[in-house]
Amino acid sequence: MTKVEIVSRRALNRALLARQLLLQRAQISAAHALEHLVGMQAQAPLAPYVGLWTRLEGFAPDELVTLINDRAAVRIALMRSTIHLVTAADCLALRGVVQPALTRQLGGTFGGRLAGLDLTEVAVAGRRRVEEQASTLHVLGRSLGELWPDRDPDALANAVRNLVPLVQVPPRGIWGSGGVARHTSAEKWIGRGIAQNPAPHSMVLRYLTAFGPATVADVQTWSGLSGLAAVMQQLSPRLRTFHDEHGRTLFDVTEGLLPDAETQAPPRFLPEYDNALVAHSDRTRIIDPAYRTRVFTRGALLVDGFVLGAWKLARKPPSITLTIELFGRLPNHERRAVSDEAERLLAFAAPDATQRDIRFMHD
Repeated sequence: MTKVEIVSRRALNRALLARQLLLQRAQISAAHALEHLVGMQAQAPLAPYVGLWTRLEGFAPDELVTLINDRAAVRIALMRSTIHLVTAADCLALRGVVQPALTRQLGGTFGGRLAGLDLTEVAVAGRRRVEEQASTLHVLGRSLGELWPDRDPDALANAVRNLVPLVQVPPRGIWGSGGVARHTSAEKWIGRGIAQNPAPHSMVLRYLTAFGPATVADVQTWSGLSGLAAVMQQLSPRLRTFHDEHGRTLFDVTEGLLPDAETQAPPRFLPEYDNALVAHSDRTRIIDPAYRTRVFTRGALLVDGFVLGAWKLARKPPSITLTIELFGRLPNHERRAVSDEAERLLAFAAPDATQRDIRFMHD
């Protein structure tokens, strides 16, 4: 019997950092990075800008602004029914793959308020309205309430959100601008159709490239899909396998990066909800369970590859302040490295600020 290699938690950490472009900033375009990462979490509208800055050499916000304004990148509900920023091509390729999870989530959250409705009719009516004029979900719900006056407008709007591929149009998500989330259909906005009933195999391989090695549970947690064990089995001739320290089977693409576990990892500032933090069922490869509730709504600070703090920016022109809450004491050399990276973050976030302050807080 062939012995399966065991990959330590620290080795999994270094693999994740390398694949997430967090060991060394990559010299690639923002569009290439979005494709490699299979999109970026974007519930916080400006989070992808920080996420790209921390991963790419010389990234400037205007590069992403251009992609969004040119409809080459869009914000849409995808994995886990959360808003992601993806390329237009990935919007069309991925939405159909995760549609079963979006449909299931709709039933779990709004099933009682939608019981007895023909949801196809709701989706058709909602699509017609947002394609005539992009609108907020609140306005869409009120409009649909005219057709179904005895129904909850919020449930009607969310039925359309989950059943119709709705993209959020600019200026939502535009650096230096922003605005409320107004929606239209992906087909209307991009000018091409969604891939219908695609198999998840390609998406799973891309996940492993960006987040592996990973268990079946990890892939399902990231995607929101269920029943992927059979897909992994079908893909197994193209994959390599490992075990983690608990004996769980890890799947990986053959070309996946596996740096030495002792590879140096520089400090990195991750934005709110970054996928590097939430894309696994077992997240101990990057964050201690005790810290999980202390980040996500704030940014996360990685030190030696693991979450060791949270951060938040406060702007009061012409000043900007970065507050860093440390979850443990740092050696002097690590604190200097964090301070240097913090200075770079402030210069990126507020290049015109006349005063930039860094404040450390400790447990």
